[in-house]
Amino acid sequence: MDEAGNCGSGGGFRPGVDNLDEPPNSRIFLVISKYTSESVLRERFSPFGEIQDIWVVRDKHTKESKGIAFVKFARSSQACRAMEEMHGQCLTPSDTKPIKVFIAQSRSSGSHRDVEDEELTRIFVMIPKSYTEEDLREKFKVFGDIEYCSIIKNKITGESKGLGYVRYLKPSQAAQAIENCDRSYRAILAEPKNKASESSEQDYYSNMRQETLGHEPRVNMFSFEQQSEFSSFDKNDNRGQEAISKRLSVVSRVPFTEEQLFSIFDIVPGLEYCEIQRDPYSNYGRGVVQYFNVASAIYAKYKLHGFQYPPGNRIGVSFIDDGSNATDLLRKMATQMVAAQLASMVWNNPSQQQFLQFGGSSGSQLPQIQTDVVLPSCKKKAPPETPVKERLFIVFNPHPLPLDVLEDIFCRFGNLIEVYLVSGKNVGYAKYADRLSANDAITTLHGKILNGVRLKVMLADSPREESNKRQRTY
Repeated sequence: MDEAGNCGSGGGFRPGVDNLDEPPNSRIFLVISKYTSESVLRERFSPFGEIQDIWVVRDKHTKESKGIAFVKFARSSQACRAMEEMHGQCLTPSDTKPIKVFIAQSRSSGSHRDVEDEELTRIFVMIPKSYTEEDLREKFKVFGDIEYCSIIKNKITGESKGLGYVRYLKPSQAAQAIENCDRSYRAILAEPKNKASESSEQDYYSNMRQETLGHEPRVNMFSFEQQSEFSSFDKNDNRGQEAISKRLSVVSRVPFTEEQLFSIFDIVPGLEYCEIQRDPYSNYGRGVVQYFNVASAIYAKYKLHGFQYPPGNRIGVSFIDDGSNATDLLRKMATQMVAAQLASMVWNNPSQQQFLQFGGSSGSQLPQIQTDVVLPSCKKKAPPETPVKERLFIVFNPHPLPLDVLEDIFCRFGNLIEVYLVSGKNVGYAKYADRLSANDAITTLHGKILNGVRLKVMLADSPREESNKRQRTY
């Protein structure tokens, strides 16, 4: 239905097509008597809030009412409360049938929605990772009666992802929460549970990242330079005036898929996961991106804020305040960057290993392992002739770690026989005399960042005559 084109004249402000759903869910759809006038609608609905427009749908030829009308409110909570209180009511004593009131269909929703629609009562929020469900309920109960709260957690570790849901009993309460809660929560309406696009509770991008996007362009998709619109950020960014964290908020005027979001931000090494925050009542694209370390997040914000995807559409990237200590994060960033540069120097010029190990001419000892991972203490290696019980395959991104650092890392799980690199490739192997030690290494190290290098650690294929065939580089 071309709603705007069929409206009768009512004078005053008449929203254009682009403004009909701003803010989302601020317009109600009415099924009324053909004899109901605009003045009656204004009288009965004005107690719920500021009315920006009322228009009655009329026949193009006869100009008679079709028994359908729209009321545009200034706020979503006003429209929701009008729906809750007026649905099923009679407007005048002479009316024989009660009216029907729905939240009007938007360009991105499939139909009008009623008071019991879950899409209007469940909100999606970003929260500090330290929050419990009780903390979440305490923060949002001021806006209305809560049916339930839930926090999205990593299925493997059980740790909070810093994301959650709150479902209210009424749509107006959810709208009030979105309008009035602290902006740091970045509250929006959540997608219905039965939609496949909602994957917040799945660790899809933590486990299948490399396999799913091999067909996507990963580098040099568009130029990062000559973006005058964002040059003030590039040249005058003062990080002391904003929160810094490993999590980024992404906004685009054009909707994007999770695969597209991943392909853009995986350009920067260290991506942990990304998720779409789909607003079903807006055409804007929104997402959350999290890196394993703050250095990657800062670099991604610096490079991708203003990035054109697709060409002509610039995306906005900002930090999400997760309560982390900015000083600690910057210190970790600095140590990770230095460690990565040193490791890269050794990889590109093996003759520099002595400098890395002995601290150059000054003789100062540099720390060899910089990571947030809690590593066990060093343990003795198993004798070289010990039978191999398990062999691990290691993938390095963006480059391998020095061999002495690898030994230091993998020997900490006990029963290590040897670790070695494959010449000319970003891969290596570790041999263990005990399967439990090998499994501990996988659990602790897979997907983690050490010295600025991300590791993928997994069980290797069964070797053929491994004792007689060894690939060594050093």
